[in-house]
Amino acid sequence: VQLQASGGGLAQAGGSLRLSCAASGSIVSLDDMAWYRQAPGKQRELVAAITTGGGRNYADSVKGRFTISRDNARNTVYLQMNSLKPEDTAVYYCKGVRLTTSFGSEHGLWGQGTQVTVSS
Repeated sequence: VQLQASGGGLAQAGGSLRLSCAASGSIVSLDDMAWYRQAPGKQRELVAAITTGGGRNYADSVKGRFTISRDNARNTVYLQMNSLKPEDTAVYYCKGVRLTTSFGSEHGLWGQGTQVTVSS
């Protein structure tokens, strides 16, 4: 099972980007998923999370600007980022907090990062 993040790039302040995290392999369902980010010289931080029941939570710094969503048919989780700010610049990682695979549950699976750079 692998998680593949994509959609990062360069955006201007006030712009938008949409990140995708697609699961491949023996996936049955993405249950609890999250997006994290890590800026240079800083610790990795939680940006947004979504539960199997559809509950969502966000870091205070992104509330009202970012939206996490999922497409169960595509085994993909998205992070829509609007009104981007230079301080959103970071490497963004998706995390499978809890997944269901053909072999049982899997926890704590990280995807590779995708760089988001916001210019002022």
